[in-house]
Amino acid sequence: GCFFDHFRRRPLEPHTITMLRTSTTSTVCRKAVTIARRNLSNASSSTSTRQSSALAGDTGRKATHLHHAMTSFLAIAAPVVMFTPDSYTDGMINKGFGMLVATTVSAHSWIGMNYVATDYVPKVSKALVGPARVFNAALGLVTFVGLSKIALNDKGGIKGAIKGLWRPQQKE
Repeated sequence: GCFFDHFRRRPLEPHTITMLRTSTTSTVCRKAVTIARRNLSNASSSTSTRQSSALAGDTGRKATHLHHAMTSFLAIAAPVVMFTPDSYTDGMINKGFGMLVATTVSAHSWIGMNYVATDYVPKVSKALVGPARVFNAALGLVTFVGLSKIALNDKGGIKGAIKGLWRPQQKE
C-alpha cells in the first residue's frame, strides 16, 4: 500500500509527528504530509467544508474519474480516427466523432480549468473563485459551440480542420 495508508488506519501519535517533522526535510515531503493530514481530517469529518456548486466541475471523485476517462478517450480515439482513411470516416461517422470530440474537449477543459481555479485563484483572492468558475463555464460553452460548428458544418469536420494545419494552402 501507500505510505500514507498507515496514517489512515490509526490517529497520529506524538512521537510519529516528531519523527515525520525530523525526517521530512524537503518541501515535497512536507507538502505530502500536509496533504495526507488534510485528507485524514476530511475523511474523519462527516461534512465537507468545501462548497459544491453546479459550476464546480472539479469536485468529487466522479469529476476526477470523468476527467481521466476523457483524457484516455482523447488519447486513444483521436489518433485512430485521424489515421483512418477518409473514405471510411466521411459522413455521419465524421460528424459523430466531431461531436464526441467537441463534447469531450470542452468538458475536459472545463474540469481542468476548474482545478486551476481551485488551486490558484484563492491565492490571489478568494472572492474571485466564483467569477473564475463562471468564466470557465462560459469558455467551455464557447469551445463546445465552436467545435460543434466545425464538426457539423465544415468540409471534413474536426478531422479536416486538423489535417488542414499540415496541408499546403490551395491557390485558386
